[in-house]
Amino acid sequence: MVNKKNNNKETILELLYKARGETVSGVRISEATGISRVAVWKHINALKQNGFPIDSRPNGYVLSDPEDLLLPFCFDQPVKEQILYFQKVETTMDTAKSLAREGATHLSCVVAEHQTKGRGRLNREWVSSKGGLWFTLILKPPEPPPLVYIYNFAASLSLSRVLNRLFDLDVSVKWPNDLLLGGEKLAGMLSEMETQGDMVRFLVIGIGINVNNDPANKEFKAISLKNILKKKVSRKQILTAFLSEFQNRIQEINCPDIINQWKEQTSTIGSRVRVETFDKIYEGKAVDVDETGALIIEDDQQKLKKIIYGDCFHA
Repeated sequence: MVNKKNNNKETILELLYKARGETVSGVRISEATGISRVAVWKHINALKQNGFPIDSRPNGYVLSDPEDLLLPFCFDQPVKEQILYFQKVETTMDTAKSLAREGATHLSCVVAEHQTKGRGRLNREWVSSKGGLWFTLILKPPEPPPLVYIYNFAASLSLSRVLNRLFDLDVSVKWPNDLLLGGEKLAGMLSEMETQGDMVRFLVIGIGINVNNDPANKEFKAISLKNILKKKVSRKQILTAFLSEFQNRIQEINCPDIINQWKEQTSTIGSRVRVETFDKIYEGKAVDVDETGALIIEDDQQKLKKIIYGDCFHA
């Protein structure tokens, strides 16, 4: 299911969403969709099986948690036009790349409830359990390839500030693009780009946030907002706030300013780290992140090393 495709299931969900917790009769749904009440019942059951929280009552149906829906009609403009929603994909990254090649616009946002083959850095598996927020941004920046790194820093900085503001937390950023809460992983990011000549054709930034899921048994040293806050929170609120914050931050790209603000938010600088690349492992104390986004570490022989990419682990 994706936005701009009008079908009966989506119409039913929109009716239930707009009812704001009130019961919607099968007759009303039948009239709105032009299908029989038996067909309505079948669609409702299919939606339930897909995980939508719909309760059946003697006089109709009700959506028990409307604020957790992420379909386009749940959002106000301009976010509504940015959302490309899917129930299930292999990865939002791969889906976003395909849509970008087909003409998806700058700042489109591919959202999925389930990823069957989610991946993180260095092709590690990313567990996308139910209740998390899994999405990929499609960006078409005017910068040449060497400068697009700044969008990753802008994204992680924006997300950390949004989460801290919304929930009064102390979320920090870990180089190159994870978010930590109390030393445990709350969110991760992955970016890939496609070039055309000397310019960027598109950049996609995949973001996974542990929101209402419980990653503790599936991911090492991971935590969710629900674990911390002891309550369920609105994924829609997080996504809306993030898209607004990120869009404002990249309207006029200022690389030194973004890097400096990111460094104020990081828990990596000053920590002892181990960085794994495809063929090497670096260990030492993280002492800085330079203007290109590279991590500077001081090894045990007091030599400085500049690391451009890799998976970073705090000791």
